[in-house]
Amino acid sequence: MTRAQSLALLIPLCGATAAAQTRPVPTFAGDVAGILQERCQICHRPGEAAPFALRTYQETRPWAKAIREAVLLRKMPPWFADPHVGRFSNDPSLRQSEIDTIVRWVDAGAPEGDPKDAPPPRRFADGWAIPTPDAVIELPTPFDIPAKGTIEYQHILIPAPFQTDQWVQFAEARPTDRAHVHHIIAFIREPGSKWLKDAKPGIPFVPKKEEADANVDTSELPSDFLVGYAPGQPPEQFAPGQAKLIRAGSDIILQVHYTTDGKPARDRSRIGLVFAKEPPAKRVFTLSATNGKLRIPAGAPNHRVDAEFELGSEVTLYGLHPHMHGRGKDFEYRIKSPAGEERTLLRVPNYLATWQLWYDLAEPVLLPKGTIIECTAHFDNSVNNPLNPDPAKEVTWGDQSWDEMMVGFFNVVFDARQPLKSLFAPARKPRAEAAR
Repeated sequence: MTRAQSLALLIPLCGATAAAQTRPVPTFAGDVAGILQERCQICHRPGEAAPFALRTYQETRPWAKAIREAVLLRKMPPWFADPHVGRFSNDPSLRQSEIDTIVRWVDAGAPEGDPKDAPPPRRFADGWAIPTPDAVIELPTPFDIPAKGTIEYQHILIPAPFQTDQWVQFAEARPTDRAHVHHIIAFIREPGSKWLKDAKPGIPFVPKKEEADANVDTSELPSDFLVGYAPGQPPEQFAPGQAKLIRAGSDIILQVHYTTDGKPARDRSRIGLVFAKEPPAKRVFTLSATNGKLRIPAGAPNHRVDAEFELGSEVTLYGLHPHMHGRGKDFEYRIKSPAGEERTLLRVPNYLATWQLWYDLAEPVLLPKGTIIECTAHFDNSVNNPLNPDPAKEVTWGDQSWDEMMVGFFNVVFDARQPLKSLFAPARKPRAEAAR
C-alpha cells in the first residue's frame, strides 16, 4: 500500500473521530429522561416493583453508573427471548442508539442539562399501570403474614361481584406488600362450578391436596385465568374489540402465595378491572400446556420436560407466558400444524424465575383446529445452579418455591359467540367446562 493510499484511509477515520468528539454531550433533560419514561418508569416509580424511582434527575443521578452497566449488559429492561426467534410487540429492549446515549451521558459525568429541555412528566393512573379501573376487587380483610414458616396457597372467594356479563379489556393484580407476595392469580369461577366448593366468602381457604392437584396432570385450568401478578408480569391489556368475559353471577377467587422473611407483615391484595365500552367481537382466553408429572433427578444439570396442548377449534394465538421455578433453565414454544409442519415461536435460552414475563406476538398467528402447541423446558437441579435449594433432592411438581412447575400459558382469541368447550380437543375437554 502506498503512502497516499494509507493517508486516504486515515482521513475518513480521523474525520469520524473528530465528529464523535464534537457531538453534543447528552444531558438528562434533553436526551435521557425521554428514554427512561418510555422504557423504565413503568416499574421505576413509587409503589412499583423496582427498588428505586427514575422520574427526575435527582432520583436518577445516584444510580448513573449502575444504569450504565445494566444497559450495556442488557440486563435492563428485563427481556429473555432469543432475538433470532420471533418478534414481540411488548419487547422493551433498548435500541442500540438509546444504549449509546445513556453510556455517553454517564461517561460525561451524567450532566443534568437545562430542565426546560425535559419532556413533560409521564402520567400514570394513581396506583395502577392500567387506566383508572372501573371496578376494584380486594381481599375483604387484610391477611396477616407471620414472621416465619411456610404458608400454603391462600384462596379467597369473592362471591359474584357482577350481576351482568362484564367484558374486561384491562386487568391488573397488585399486592400491597410486594416483599411477601410471591404471586397472585385471579380466577373466574362460573355459576355451577364445583371447584373449591367448600370455600367460604372472604375467608382464606387452603384446599385439600387432591383438589389443589386436580388439574396439574393435564393442560386444563380449573376456571378462567383472569389476571396474575408476579415480579415482571405485566397487566392484561387487550386491543379494542377483544376482552375477557366475566359471566353474570361468576365468583372471583384470588389465589395468593405468601412467603416469610423473618418479619411479620400484612397484605390486602387487589385487582383492578377496566371494562370494554361495548361487547367485543372477540373473546380472549388463557390456556396452558402443563406437565404435572415432572420428576427431576437429583443433581441433573439439564433435565428435559415436555408438555403439549391440542386445539379443538380454530383460534388466533396472541401471547406466551412460560412458568417455572428456580431450577428452570430454558423454555421453548413450538406449533405443529395438522399436516405435521413445525414452527418455533419463542425460545427463552436463559430463563429467570424472578421475572415472570409475557411475550406478545408482534404478528398473531391463526391456528387451525388440530394444531398442537408444544412446550419444552430444561431444568438445572445441579450444584451449579445458585437458585437451587437442594441439588441432592429429586424434584416433583409442587406449589412452593423449592418445588417445581412446568407450565406454558398462552392467550388465544376467538369469536365471542363460540362455545368455550370447543377450544379443547375431545381428549382434553376440561371436566369443569364440559357442560357449557
